Amino acid sequence: MDDLEKAILIMFDESGTVGSELKQKAKDYCDKIKEEQAICSVCIEKLCFSNLVQVQFWCLQTLHEVIRVRYSSMSLDERYLIRKSVFSIACFGGFDDKSTVRVLEGPAFIKNKLAQVLVTLIYFEYPLVWSSVFVDFLSQLSKGAMVIDMFCRVLNALDEELINLDYPRTPEELAVAVRVKDAMRQQCVGQIVRAWYDIVSMYKNSDEELCASVLESMRRYISWIDIGLIVNDAFIPLLFELVLVGGLSEQLRGAAAGCLSAVVSKRMDPQSKLPLLQSLQMRRVFGLVAQDSDSDLVSNVAALLTGYAVEVLECFKRLNSEDAKGVSMELLNEVLPSVFYVMQNCELDSTFSIVQFLSGYVATMKTLSPLRETQLLHVGRILEVIRSQIRYDPMYRKNLDILDKIGREEEDRMVEFRKDLFVLLRNVGRVAPDVTQIFIRNSLATAVGSSSNWNVEEVEAALSLFYAFGESINGEAMRTGSGLLGELVPMLLSTRFPCHSNRLVALVYLETVTRYMKFVQENTQYIHMVLAAFLDERGIHHPNVNVSRRASYLFMRVVKLLKLKLVPFIENILQSLQDTVAGFTSMDYTSKELSGSEDGSHIFEAIGLLIGMEDVPPAKQSDYLSSLLTPLCQQVEALLRNAKVLTPEEAPKKFANIQQIIVAINSLSKGFSERLVTASRPAIGLMFKQTLDVLLQVLVVFPNVETLRSKVTSFVHRMVDTLGASVFPYLPKALEQLLVDSEPKELVGLLILLNQLICKFNTLFRDILDEVFPAIAGRILNVIPVDALPSGPGSNTEENRELQELQRTLYTFLHVITTHDLSSVFLSPKSRSYLHPIMQLLLFTSCKHKDILVRKVSVLGLPLACCSYSF
Repeated sequence: MDDLEKAILIMFDESGTVGSELKQKAKDYCDKIKEEQAICSVCIEKLCFSNLVQVQFWCLQTLHEVIRVRYSSMSLDERYLIRKSVFSIACFGGFDDKSTVRVLEGPAFIKNKLAQVLVTLIYFEYPLVWSSVFVDFLSQLSKGAMVIDMFCRVLNALDEELINLDYPRTPEELAVAVRVKDAMRQQCVGQIVRAWYDIVSMYKNSDEELCASVLESMRRYISWIDIGLIVNDAFIPLLFELVLVGGLSEQLRGAAAGCLSAVVSKRMDPQSKLPLLQSLQMRRVFGLVAQDSDSDLVSNVAALLTGYAVEVLECFKRLNSEDAKGVSMELLNEVLPSVFYVMQNCELDSTFSIVQFLSGYVATMKTLSPLRETQLLHVGRILEVIRSQIRYDPMYRKNLDILDKIGREEEDRMVEFRKDLFVLLRNVGRVAPDVTQIFIRNSLATAVGSSSNWNVEEVEAALSLFYAFGESINGEAMRTGSGLLGELVPMLLSTRFPCHSNRLVALVYLETVTRYMKFVQENTQYIHMVLAAFLDERGIHHPNVNVSRRASYLFMRVVKLLKLKLVPFIENILQSLQDTVAGFTSMDYTSKELSGSEDGSHIFEAIGLLIGMEDVPPAKQSDYLSSLLTPLCQQVEALLRNAKVLTPEEAPKKFANIQQIIVAINSLSKGFSERLVTASRPAIGLMFKQTLDVLLQVLVVFPNVETLRSKVTSFVHRMVDTLGASVFPYLPKALEQLLVDSEPKELVGLLILLNQLICKFNTLFRDILDEVFPAIAGRILNVIPVDALPSGPGSNTEENRELQELQRTLYTFLHVITTHDLSSVFLSPKSRSYLHPIMQLLLFTSCKHKDILVRKVSVLGLPLACCSYSF
């Protein structure tokens, strides 16, 4: 063993006994050897005499690199030496008669590297320099399996390194690929195909692995060689024989199926393609897919059948003659049952899109009106495929129910995965609405009657189908209950699934009920069933809090739609919701689990919509509202009275309770119009005024609790819309408290409230604005620096972003004042002193049209420099 071999062994050592420093020294030594002029001779000699695979690999890798980098600078003799030696080694020979090592007897990765070296030579030399490389190789195949295997590896490497366009290629590589393919077509492709046929015929009963390797190589080349070399009376029968004979290995049978798939997928003119597809008589392999679905053979046959179906469908679309369309449809009808089976039971090739194929087929049905019996049967199978595809895997049942990290990821994945399938369902529903509705009815009936131990996924899928189908139904059909809808919706409303406690089932059930509310709107005899579905344990009283809260939101939407039709049921609804209303403000809402837009408050909005209608008798309305507002306000007052004795541990929970009470009252008030509370039923308005008075005390007792300040501000917004001008007596106190210790974020909220008041009341708001403007301006000047805000690196802080937002909101506020004839607010003695610094702040805002605002202020004739500001 010489120094180079020792260095290579050290460099590739994986025992862990060689230090990194020694490995680096070995690498440096090998890199130095690489730079020597005679490195190719050194590598060839080592390949012929060293039986160390590490040395063989390093030599082949070095030859590969040297040829790629130095080929143009090599002498003709050096090129000839490499060519002759590498080819001799690949054909089970050696450098000369003294060679003792045969590389072809080594491991697969050595032979693959040798094939890569040969392909690099072909890249530079074929066909201009080394025109006989393939013919020479063919003449060596008689040496036996090792050389045949090596030839296959060379063809595979040529495909991967140069020809296959699935890999990114440079323009130069593309040009070389064209050159190589053109030369091969002209010179040797026919001989190569003949060799493939002879080898497979000869070895199919003695060396199945070798035959599989040959067919794998052949599959790669079918896409660009003359298809007539394969599709003939010799090769096609041989391929089908290999696929169908049960005694052969799955590897060989699968490889033959792969070649047939390549034939089927060959890019051709549809007029030539259709006769080719017809000649294959593909029906003879249909039965193979019913075998073990996990086998490689079934996977390959599945890919063959799906590929065949795609090509037949494409012929149907592109050919115009009636005869050709008839042949295409006949072939399609023949293969589709097997394709449907494959879609539901087999692992499909990633390149095949179920949705894309089925969408294409459904599109063809639009041209076949009316649909024939065969097409209607296919519609049913398509629906079965959709149902099987959208079904959740039972292994995730628990994760999805408790919605842990795994469950959330699976749900998100399925939501995305289902989108295209539901589009397909809607298209099927438009083409064959009756078949679709019958399928959904039968799916629901089967799900209802199945055992609760296993039907969670079945029920969820059936309900999801019905939900998605609703999007394909127009409003008129929905209202009248055309087709089977008149049967399906009552069936849905009356059903209590054994697995209704499951989160997914409960959610999709409620979503589906909500989707079909227009039917109930016209068929009011089902209202009591809708209310039961939402008010019992299927909805708002469901044990899963996520379901309960979603039910509250959906119920609010149902109330908005049915509204007047629900007046006779108000008493019962309120009684059913008593525990939900009481529980809303007593739960621990500091938990992150219950945060978000669906916080349960929608149930109060639903109640407000119900009792806020003028169709409700005044006395009843007052009683309903009082029974809700009084206990909520009493809870707030009790918490405020005990504020001084709150411990740090108790405070967050108490603040959260107050916050939820304000949210509930806010939501409740959305159902009451300004006209009702101020004109027709002022007693209702008085209740809201008293409530506002109580909630404003929250700002006095807890002036620095940001979450409470925010919720009270939101409620004041709501009362401006609900109470109208009658809210004015409460505004000075509210605005004063909202200013106390307010920070930029809170000042933004205050200015937005003022904008609402100005826009709603215009000059009616002048007196209050005159009173509060100086205090607001003073507070703003306290929190925003008069000079420019910091900029540059490190300035993008949360604090600076809040200040910039306040500047922009201030500009909007001043602009609203000037556009609503309230500019005189700037003329009061108190306001004048603030105007100049306030206008100066605008120098540093990014708002558009600041100059217009300045001109509007300047016409007031104020003795200020602001009129000369240049923006």
